[in-house]
Amino acid sequence: MSVDVDGTGTTECSTGLPFFDHMLDQLGRHGGLDLRVQAVGDLSIDAHHTVEDTGILLGTVLSDALGDKRGVTRFASIRVPLDEAVVEAVLDLSGRPYLHYEVSAPGERILGDPPFDPQLMEEFWRALVTSAGITLHLTMVRGRNTHHVIEASVKAAARALRSAVRIEGSELPSTKGTL
Repeated sequence: MSVDVDGTGTTECSTGLPFFDHMLDQLGRHGGLDLRVQAVGDLSIDAHHTVEDTGILLGTVLSDALGDKRGVTRFASIRVPLDEAVVEAVLDLSGRPYLHYEVSAPGERILGDPPFDPQLMEEFWRALVTSAGITLHLTMVRGRNTHHVIEASVKAAARALRSAVRIEGSELPSTKGTL
């Protein structure tokens, strides 16, 4: 895995889960991240470990890429639509991991080979924020199509991350001297 937070949104993602690859691609493209992910997991058992481990590693690599976070904007929020779905993301590069996940998947598994369980996205985000030390609130405003809801949540988180990592000075945006 590699990530460049100052990238152009170039992605190359292969996890054995086509829908998850699509979501990682959206994360990179809309987050302005050059993102490379090559994961091999125990998909014959379940997709859980592959999705969670990808989140853990992505959070770790993202944290390393951000360094001491000197000059970053730090906070960001956005609402992103995808057809009938709207999801809000509120993000803080605080150094304190927290996930509020209020995104309900109205349908069952997302078709594909293999099908993707949308509940796994909460595990992905929890692993990522814990490893990266990010506070992230994802809240579904509305939506009926599971694919649209999940994709809107990824795009919202990506756009918030893109804004939060933007350099706007040289100071550390913290009164306590660390993030």
